[in-house]
Amino acid sequence: MENTTHFGFKDVATEDKQGLVRGVFDSVASKYDLMNDVLSFGAHRLWKRYTVASSNVKTGDKVLDIAGGTGDLAIEFRKKAGESGKVILSDINAAMLAEGRRNLTNKGVFGVEFIQLNAENLPFESNSFDCVSIAFGLRNVTDKDQALREMHRILKPGGCLLVLEFSKTDNELLSQAYDFYSFNIMPKLGGIIADDEESYQYLAESIRQHPDQETLKNMVLDAGFSFCEYHNLTGGIVALHKGIKA
Repeated sequence: MENTTHFGFKDVATEDKQGLVRGVFDSVASKYDLMNDVLSFGAHRLWKRYTVASSNVKTGDKVLDIAGGTGDLAIEFRKKAGESGKVILSDINAAMLAEGRRNLTNKGVFGVEFIQLNAENLPFESNSFDCVSIAFGLRNVTDKDQALREMHRILKPGGCLLVLEFSKTDNELLSQAYDFYSFNIMPKLGGIIADDEESYQYLAESIRQHPDQETLKNMVLDAGFSFCEYHNLTGGIVALHKGIKA
């Protein structure tokens, strides 16, 4: 890896990014769901449901949700995998993982495992999962290529990777409106609701630094997947990439 990487629009030492990202999510963890609902007008729940519906997960399957945060995907995967399946909710951030555990307990969802881990070094045997998902988390990973290789490694042959992430719209009017919202409204709302304008400024910048749809598709293929397709949601503001391991 290079000695520097991006943290939003700033260049930082590669070894420092993980700690900086941790600081952001330590700060926003307690208001994360509320802010997601406010900033996306509730659309993030529809995007996540679409992701789970696209997963092919069935009863008895083993699923890993990376950067699972407050557990929206894990709850739905638990329903699909059933009592005979296994769902692991993971996150690199302890505060986010604690919020996920609290959220699932409050909703009466049990049987989900919780593991704190780094997506770049997954502590699992090769060929052991039927599905791996990461929603709105890949853009915060320092070495995305390494993380994708690790996801490929732990998937069983025929297993499915799902990457839900903010992306790029090719609609000029929508792009201009989205830029204005991201950099003028979103941080201000973060300051008002979560008392943290700076973290939401970073999150807006991190979206712009994330690879576009075709670039990410090629990254998934380069990681070893034999197939990858993507579906644009909300005009390309968000995209779901689906990869299959041969």
